[in-house]
Amino acid sequence: MDDAFTLIRQAVGVLPQDAVADNGQTIADVRDDIGRQEWEMALDVLIEIADSHPAPIAFWEKLAEAARQLMLDRTQRWCQWRGWEAEHGTIRATLTLLGADEGGRQAAFAGDGRLRPLWDIGNRTAHGHHDLYIARLWVEFATQLGPGDSADVRLAPLQPESWRHLKRGDVITMHEGRPVTGIAEIIEVLPARG
Repeated sequence: MDDAFTLIRQAVGVLPQDAVADNGQTIADVRDDIGRQEWEMALDVLIEIADSHPAPIAFWEKLAEAARQLMLDRTQRWCQWRGWEAEHGTIRATLTLLGADEGGRQAAFAGDGRLRPLWDIGNRTAHGHHDLYIARLWVEFATQLGPGDSADVRLAPLQPESWRHLKRGDVITMHEGRPVTGIAEIIEVLPARG
């Protein structure tokens, strides 16, 4: 197994050499960070660039292992998440949680992909009942989401093929048990990138 530093250097070679992140950072910036041994910064810049230039699963696996070795737990989970998205596609939605007074959650949850709620995505059972599906949930740009809050989220279904019918504007509901605990509107559905 390569060390974190080697993995970060290898990941640089996976992206196009003229790749630029939305914030203007480039592969040259990553190389400068590597030269200064700013490994966490190099990792962060690579992630930013890959947001603008889709990267293959192997890229995300290298970054996830580098983050694990550097003991950057949330970054490791994020890179694993992005590798899953490269393989299975991406579903993004705006999620609004019901307040505690509306029968929703009583407390906030960590938004780092560990919560696995049930979702009503419009499918029915053979008997005509709502069929619920499990999907992990990652909250974008926040570490947690609480009762009554709204945020953009990413969903990682355990059965991605069952979710392929969803499109922008569709509304799905989140369940923890049978009651609805959140309502989400799909804002983006992207195919796998391999």
